Amino acid sequence: MNFTLSRRRIVQAVGATTFLPSLTSSNTTGAPALGMRSEGLDTPKLCIDISVGDLSEDAMRRVKQIGIDYIYMADSPPIPWDEDTIRSLMERLKSGGLTLGNMMIPWMTPSRTANGSFPNAIFGRPGRDEEIEKVRQSIRAAGRAGLPVVEYNWYAHRATDGYAREPGRGGARLTSFDYDRMKDLPPLPEEGAHSLEEMWSNITYFLKAVVPVAEESGVRLALHPNDPPPPFSRGSGQIMGSLEGWKHLIEVVPSTSNGITFDCGVTRELGEDPVEVCRYFGTRGRINQVHFRNVRTQVPRLKYTEVFPDQGEVNMLAVMKELVRQKYPRMVFPEHPSGLDGYRDEPRSGAYASWAYNVAYARAMLQAAMES
Repeated sequence: MNFTLSRRRIVQAVGATTFLPSLTSSNTTGAPALGMRSEGLDTPKLCIDISVGDLSEDAMRRVKQIGIDYIYMADSPPIPWDEDTIRSLMERLKSGGLTLGNMMIPWMTPSRTANGSFPNAIFGRPGRDEEIEKVRQSIRAAGRAGLPVVEYNWYAHRATDGYAREPGRGGARLTSFDYDRMKDLPPLPEEGAHSLEEMWSNITYFLKAVVPVAEESGVRLALHPNDPPPPFSRGSGQIMGSLEGWKHLIEVVPSTSNGITFDCGVTRELGEDPVEVCRYFGTRGRINQVHFRNVRTQVPRLKYTEVFPDQGEVNMLAVMKELVRQKYPRMVFPEHPSGLDGYRDEPRSGAYASWAYNVAYARAMLQAAMES
């Protein structure tokens, strides 16, 4: 299992019907409920990421052991996707008792910077129409296969040059970001520099081409915020590096198929109130995926540290309560686990323990939110 940082119109009508139909979110027998409430059709659903290259029985069993039933696939096949490939992935996961709820269009090049699937669309270069057609084909295939959400990124350059490791409690490995580490770095030759206006023009062209296809296919698109979110990354503007950008994005093409990945950690990195931002997008039906993590921010957008979910500035319970209040029915990914030590004879055990910690914390928040 990869524990590294690495259907149609009816879906739009009822939101979560791709998920297991046997799930219910309330006791209908009239008898007093026993125990804690579990995920249902109208509740958030915890998920974890499994790589397309690691769908082994062992990987799926480890996921089930920590209480996960839903899968988010960030490392997905190259586009254009076809229906048979998606169905094959879904069936493989189903054999392990898991449901695929979201796949991300591959975006990283070998240098892990610009988008690997549609750079010409992002940069407004010749060939973008051919790339966009591959995205449209992939969305149609997702709809036919019954995949409810397709996630994507829109980076001219991702500001990972500002990342560094930082020791946390007990020597745990945390990730910090400081824009000073990268603010003077020049554009990369293969990317160039692109103004904010140019980036908005390019994504507007993209959205007008793909959102109608998503609507017809019963698929919701989720654009992940720019993370890290400084205003510029190697000379290029970041359209999803501000709350104003998030709000503008969903108005470019008004549709629930044109939504965002709401990341409460990035929200706080911007210096914003995660609960208020969750309410803004959730009440408009534009949260199509949730990333659930915590940070400590020194300078909004420019300097922060990703921390354990129980020790940052985000009120994680309040965020989960808001999602439950909205009856948000899609997936919540407790991502970016802090680095824990592993056993000497099994180094990967530290990564597994890190994920288990985040999942358990998110489960407690979900159950507490549902009970309240």
